[in-house]
Amino acid sequence: MAKKTVADVDVRGKRVVMRVDFNVPLEGGRITDDRRIAQALPTIKSVIERGGRLVLMSHLGRPKGGPEPKYSLKPVADHLAKLLGKPVAFATDAIGPETEKQVAALKDGDVLLLENLRFHKGEEKNDPTFAKQLAGYGDVYVNDAFGTAHREHASTFGAAQALQGKPRVIGFLIQKELKFLGEAISAPHRPFVAILGGAKVSDKINVIEQLLGKCDTLLIGGAMAYTFFLAQGKTVGKSLVEADKVELARSLLAKAGGKIKLPIDTVVADGIDSTQASVVEGDIPAGKAGFDIGPKTIAAYEAEVAKARTVIWNGPMGVFEKAPFAAGTKAIAEAVAAATAKSGATTIIGGGDSAAAIEQMGLSDRVSHVSTGGGASLEFLENGHFSTLDILD
Repeated sequence: MAKKTVADVDVRGKRVVMRVDFNVPLEGGRITDDRRIAQALPTIKSVIERGGRLVLMSHLGRPKGGPEPKYSLKPVADHLAKLLGKPVAFATDAIGPETEKQVAALKDGDVLLLENLRFHKGEEKNDPTFAKQLAGYGDVYVNDAFGTAHREHASTFGAAQALQGKPRVIGFLIQKELKFLGEAISAPHRPFVAILGGAKVSDKINVIEQLLGKCDTLLIGGAMAYTFFLAQGKTVGKSLVEADKVELARSLLAKAGGKIKLPIDTVVADGIDSTQASVVEGDIPAGKAGFDIGPKTIAAYEAEVAKARTVIWNGPMGVFEKAPFAAGTKAIAEAVAAATAKSGATTIIGGGDSAAAIEQMGLSDRVSHVSTGGGASLEFLENGHFSTLDILD
């Protein structure tokens, strides 16, 4: 998807309305992880350093159809000001006369952050009136929120539509996402190994089908593996499965032609809070549930990753938040980092829990790219484009 970026637009003296993803975790009004803010800084700085008048808009959390103080973006405005080393004005509402005055008062290089877009129902409904009000703040539209780019909301779609005829471009964060994810699915260096984990096959059916046509090997971990076990006629004990997806798993295995690799052994326990775990091969006994891939699977998967020149990983191998079930995810994270360093493989972490795991393990700077959107990266791998970006220049 060749798209113009904010660097292609002369922003001096112009109002730039930019969708960012500042959906960060807050505890008692304090930001506990500011990565999403930090990742937007290159685009923000590009605008203000070139004399643009910047209006930032984002959502935070899932407010229920109206303002909720715990989801206010005010702490984000304060934190952004510290990161930029300059004041960041804050509008206490995304729309309205007072906000319009604040936008009109902006001078070259100023920054204004709007209050949480989702305090208005019109945001998620892509309400045309709400979208036009947002669009009215800008002479230039920039989308740099990859994590929400798969959703046609007022700020991601309607506002861009309303600004037709004016510059509508992407920021540097989305540019990076499109480069890595786009090249991985359109022209991967081979061997191309995809690793999918997580709980549900149903969340990743379409991605599996798409990747089977593109990758050389597809490694399966997490609870989704147990639905595939059922499809092979194995017993899974108390493991989490989707019984209504067994036939689908069977058809995917048939379609895969050997590309899908399933765990050889499994770390099992009586329950998720158990501190006593053991390893079984093949069938999982009654009374036990699987919570991680076992050592033989780890070795086999490490060998596949070591040969790869392109790796995409989305979804943990087990319940990595619990110490007895963290080894599989940790080993895959280390294998992906090693492939990057030793063979120059392009390694992409597809956001969500995988991104959290690799960050927790201190390996995020040792892979090629960590996506900022779990759901967005999956949808991009499935479809290869987003309508929100198709409409941009």
